[in-house]
Amino acid sequence: MAAAIALTVILALLAVFQLALALGAPIGRFAWGGSHRVLPTRLRIGSLVSIVIYAVIAVLALDRVDLIDVVPDAVSAVGMWIVFGYFVLGIVMNAVSRSKPERYTMTPVVLVLAVLSLLVALS
Repeated sequence: MAAAIALTVILALLAVFQLALALGAPIGRFAWGGSHRVLPTRLRIGSLVSIVIYAVIAVLALDRVDLIDVVPDAVSAVGMWIVFGYFVLGIVMNAVSRSKPERYTMTPVVLVLAVLSLLVALS
């Protein structure tokens, strides 16, 4: 249960970060390859989509540990394994980013998310 709550808290913080990006905050070097200080429209839309994805992941995690009951158990069980794979891919993508701020900040964050999602998937 603690892993699901920690995962949800980190995702909420990342959602705030993505919202700031979508609203034009000059912190683009930490996301989307780091090549834009302020994101262009298409990446701002991507940031908004990311917030929706984070919300879905949080629901799956909380459902998996029975803190909420929104989706069938099989959906949250399989879904959390997909989330784990998504975060493993995220580790690789952030680790190879040309942006040092993104590489050094987001790679460890996504590593933590991957470990937490694995713990939730195994529960």
